[in-house]
Amino acid sequence: MVATSGVSSAPSRLGWLDALRGGAALAVALHHASYVYLPSVRVWLKEWFDPGLFGVLVFFLVSGYIVPASLERRGSVRGFWIGRFFRIYPLLAVTSLLAILPFLLGVLGLRAGLEQYSPATAVLAHMTMLQDLLNVTNAMNVLWTLSYEMAFYLLIVALFVVGGHRRSAPAAVVLTVVALVAVTLTATGLLTGAHAPSALLSRTAGTGAVVAVTAAALLVAIAAAVSGRAAPRVAGGLLGGLVALVLVSVNGRVSAWEGLIMLATMFAGTAVHRAERGQITWRAGAAAGGVVLAGALAAGTWYAAPYGWNAQVVWCGAVLAAALAFAAAWRLRDRRFPAWATGLGTISFSLYLLHPLLLMVATQFLGASGREDAVMGLAVFLVALVAASWASQRWIEAPAQRLGRRISRPAAQETARRPQVATT
Repeated sequence: MVATSGVSSAPSRLGWLDALRGGAALAVALHHASYVYLPSVRVWLKEWFDPGLFGVLVFFLVSGYIVPASLERRGSVRGFWIGRFFRIYPLLAVTSLLAILPFLLGVLGLRAGLEQYSPATAVLAHMTMLQDLLNVTNAMNVLWTLSYEMAFYLLIVALFVVGGHRRSAPAAVVLTVVALVAVTLTATGLLTGAHAPSALLSRTAGTGAVVAVTAAALLVAIAAAVSGRAAPRVAGGLLGGLVALVLVSVNGRVSAWEGLIMLATMFAGTAVHRAERGQITWRAGAAAGGVVLAGALAAGTWYAAPYGWNAQVVWCGAVLAAALAFAAAWRLRDRRFPAWATGLGTISFSLYLLHPLLLMVATQFLGASGREDAVMGLAVFLVALVAASWASQRWIEAPAQRLGRRISRPAAQETARRPQVATT
């Protein structure tokens, strides 16, 4: 519940995370809204900074910090997947349906040629939440990040079931090194054309086949990972992790190096949490963070070189700004944050998923042209977005999460009797 006073009533360990989430969601929303309401500002800004990329990287750092901790606090893979399902899917289903509703009513086409896929393929891909890694157009432009979130969930479950969940720092370093190898091969022309890893599986075997196989593998992996027996649980967790690594490495929409850097960024956030909790040394956590930061800057700079120095500045600026924002908020983690900042964090997922829908309404039905600056229009958009997100969080997200907690309670009780993490 959002506090109504000017500041939080007491310091909250999660207040800084809420502030980061809210700021990141707002940055992404403003990035997309600038195309419609502030085109002249957008033309100037795109040469120097990408607020959308900045917001996404902050989201990834926050997810890395908090999501593995949630899994380990529960101590139950079953409880973790139930919690993730009810945290994400209800609102995702509602917004995805709203995104395609104009098409179903015969008013508009689908986004970016989504109609080229069979309905079964498109729906199944989105149900896995891995559509961006399956060469299927996202029903909304912002959904691509959820594919990398899902890949991260699969990887942390894989590490958890084999007792390697505290090896976040080495995982971040390994992913960064592999990303640097991938960008080197790409920049030198060894991974181009038919050999480029982007959508390689889908181009080779067909998107429909890859989606079907992935969905089946994911179903088996999660079903086995939530088993009460050790062997199926380990096998299922490892299968899910393998699916994630393969898709990110050879079938993502973006270049392999970029997908790997995104995963490394999330594991860097996890390393910070582990160092804070004394599970690893601060030296190990700082080293991992430094490697990921340096690797992200180096990979992006090298890859963007053919596109000019502005492209390099945009990438490096977003990476550095996200790292600095996360570090600054973390340093202030024991401070009180204004209620409006933590309130934005509470509704951040709704902000993230609803803003493309409101922009669609503004451009397709309300006549917002994007040809001249409209500051008042932007203000109205932001007010409408916050109001809709508040309602969405209250009447869709919160009830779904309460239901998820009730369903997962037996799993937590079972885990208390029989822990699901392997010992090292």
